[in-house]
Formats: sequence, C-alpha cells, structure tokens
Amino acid sequence: MSDAKKPNPTAAILIIGDEILSGRTREGNAYYLAGELTKAGIDLKEVRIVSDDQDQIVGAIHALSKAYDTLFTSGGIGPTHDDITADAVGVAFGAKVDVRDDAKALLAAHYAQRGAEFTPARMRMARIPEGATLIDNPVSVAPGFTMGNVHVMAGVPNVFQAMVASVLPTLTGGAPVLSRSLRVPRPESEIAEPLRDLAETYSDLSFGSYPFVTDGNYGVNLVVRGQDETRLETAFAELQSAFPEGQ
Repeated sequence: MSDAKKPNPTAAILIIGDEILSGRTREGNAYYLAGELTKAGIDLKEVRIVSDDQDQIVGAIHALSKAYDTLFTSGGIGPTHDDITADAVGVAFGAKVDVRDDAKALLAAHYAQRGAEFTPARMRMARIPEGATLIDNPVSVAPGFTMGNVHVMAGVPNVFQAMVASVLPTLTGGAPVLSRSLRVPRPESEIAEPLRDLAETYSDLSFGSYPFVTDGNYGVNLVVRGQDETRLETAFAELQSAFPEGQ
C-alpha cells in the first residue's frame, strides 16, 4: 500500500473559555487550525468547547488526547484568575505547575524592553507544568507549551496562529487532502441520485453537497475530496459529465 493510501494522523482541538460559550467572543481558531492541518495532511476529527472549569478541562484533555494523535488547546493561559488551563493540564498529566525560569526570563525581558512592570499577574503566564516544552510566541512572547501529545496555546487569534506555525513543523503529517468543486444551478433533490452513484463508484473519495439560494434560485456546490490527485481528477471529470451545466 502506498503512503497516499495510509490513514492520515488525527487531531482534535479543545476550545476553553466562558467567553466563547456566552457568545461574547467569536471563535475562529478551530477554523484556522482546520485549514492548516488539512494542508499538512493531518485530519482534524473533533472540536470541543468547554467552560473555565478545571474538571471539564481535565476530562476533555484525558478523552481527546487518548482518542487522537494530537490535541491542540486554545485559551486560558493568560494573566487573569480564570486562566486555569496550565493547572488543568498539570492535573491531567500528574505534573507540578510552577513559575519556570526560562518562561520567566522571556517575559521579564519583554516587559523590560517595553518599560512595563512585570507584575504578579503577568508572572502567571510563566507557570508551566513540569516536563513541558515551551512553544515559541513571536507575537507577545508569553509561551504556550507542549505536554505529551497536547499543545497548549493562547486564545488570542494572532498569537494562536503564530503558535500553530511553531508547532506544525514538529508534527508528522500524511498526504494533504485535495479538493475540486462544481457549482450546479439545480436543487439538491435533483442531483442526489447521480451524486450517490458517483460516491459509490469512487468510494475512496469524499463527496459533499452544499446547497445555496441566490436570487430565489436553488443550487448546490458539489465538492470532491481525496489524497490521490489522479483519482480525484478522474472522478471530477465524471462529475462534470453528469452535470454539464455546472461551473
């Protein structure tokens, strides 16, 4: 069996924060991560959101880190009292959490350069579980960290994205998922049967159907996904033949 046929590594993301569940903050990190993992050949299999509750966080870390090859977390590593992700990871792994010298030095230098006070609240961001590896943060310096197969990252989008860029090169990916799409100006009910037939013929590929309405007219975007480019192009050519009005 060729590498392209092997299952890709799997991942999940755990979003942490009451502000997400209350609707005060719009969540976008899972969307960003999904795109980056797809390009790297890693399949994002689950997105879970929990509140700022240690038991919920610990339970989710246990479940997701065991179910998937890699777990990313987003949120809860800032300077405030409700930033409890580091402590939850420590509990999950049975590791002591305390201010670590290398993280403290990074933060101290950062605030000194800005002429800002290195307060006890800011010191909280240097609290790291024993045995963890720091994740570089070129945006705001405060590091994330990796513990086992869990990568703990900030919730602020530009910081999260920078941390993803730091971590992804360290992960083993599979074959990137390729896709082709066809916009067909027909209602979904009219394309269901021929689409099903194609999906059965090309069972190694994934076929998606996404309806839309434009100016009162119904249509559907048909998407074919797969890892084998030749197989994908052959299936897409048949899809175009089946729906010649598509664009």
